[in-house]
Amino acid sequence: MLFTSHRQLRDVHAALKQRVDLDDVLILAQGIDGQRRPLLKAFEEAERPLLLGTSSFWEGIDVPGERLSCVIMVRLPFPVPTDPVYAARAERVRDGFTQLALPQAALRLKQGFGRLIRRSSDRGAVVILDNRILGRDYGQAFLDVLPPASRFVGPSEEISDRVGEWLED
Repeated sequence: MLFTSHRQLRDVHAALKQRVDLDDVLILAQGIDGQRRPLLKAFEEAERPLLLGTSSFWEGIDVPGERLSCVIMVRLPFPVPTDPVYAARAERVRDGFTQLALPQAALRLKQGFGRLIRRSSDRGAVVILDNRILGRDYGQAFLDVLPPASRFVGPSEEISDRVGEWLED
């Protein structure tokens, strides 16, 4: 599960830890249960793991095969406008959003998607929970960077069942 906010990651982690129906799932959170390398090792070795990560987990992670079957992206990965590096770069262009933020976020989304499909034999589901991908005119820029795939658009209550059915096929 990929987050753009450490606070949101902590909130979701706390909520998931309270769920009795997830007692058999090893829930690992970046910055809470450890850092990147040990978390990845624990994720790869666990029977039923769920890994919650932020920025460094959007890229450079290689978990081929069935160990990774679903990537959930909570929000579109736009850069933080107050980040000094981003702010300095945005000052140099006419439209910081369309010339800088949108292309950076689309590339990051593509990198997040790439965590799932590492080999030609890999398969899995990507779930994007941010409704801006369909509700805003810039959403098409995100869809355009993703590889061709079947899509389901619907209520969040149906996602789990749909992903489960698809993975079983």
